[in-house]
Amino acid sequence: MKYQAAINKLKSLSDPEAIEGMARYGIKPEKALGISIPALRKMAREIGKDHDLAQRLWASGIHEARILAGMIDDPEAVTEKQVESWVKGFDSWDVCDQVCMNLFWLTRFAYDKCFEWSERDEEFVKRAGFALMARLAWSDKEATDEQFKKFLPVIKRESTDERNFVKKAVNWTLRQIGKRNPALNKAAIKTAEEIGKIDSRSARWIASDALKELKSEAVQKRLMMSR
Repeated sequence: MKYQAAINKLKSLSDPEAIEGMARYGIKPEKALGISIPALRKMAREIGKDHDLAQRLWASGIHEARILAGMIDDPEAVTEKQVESWVKGFDSWDVCDQVCMNLFWLTRFAYDKCFEWSERDEEFVKRAGFALMARLAWSDKEATDEQFKKFLPVIKRESTDERNFVKKAVNWTLRQIGKRNPALNKAAIKTAEEIGKIDSRSARWIASDALKELKSEAVQKRLMMSR
């Protein structure tokens, strides 16, 4: 699919009512078209992998075009310069999460960026670091427990960040690591208990919410069955 055809297709799927509702979820509506993720996934399947088209869609600045770019880009063709450029352009949680979960986690420098971005101050860059950690914990079946245990001190360190999109990503990551297997569940629970002792509203919320799920009967039963 050519660039202009892709843009025309996106515009044809625009939903003004959906645009109005996006602001309630912390998404800037100015450059949005109000297209659902399932509709974008369908379009991505029709296009297939196309690195050059992905670059042009990202450069358009259109909200959904950027999400689509992350769906169709070829991770083998993605450079470190590109991910650093794109992460600086994240201005909403959904673009951040979709690009990290669909593309960045598959790049050869995904683990390095988890650590690098978690130390950055920009809200959505920091969130990207944790979105990557969560996706890797969920999907990288070849990774060792030690790789994920290295994330736990980072989670504890950043648990005092009161910004909504950061603290939710920190919590998400801790829960995802703790649901990977029994050993990591035990390690994540220990980290959550340590976080809960920190004098910070954000830290206490992260700990309480994570412990509620990680100690739940449903999670413990699933982990026992996976032994």
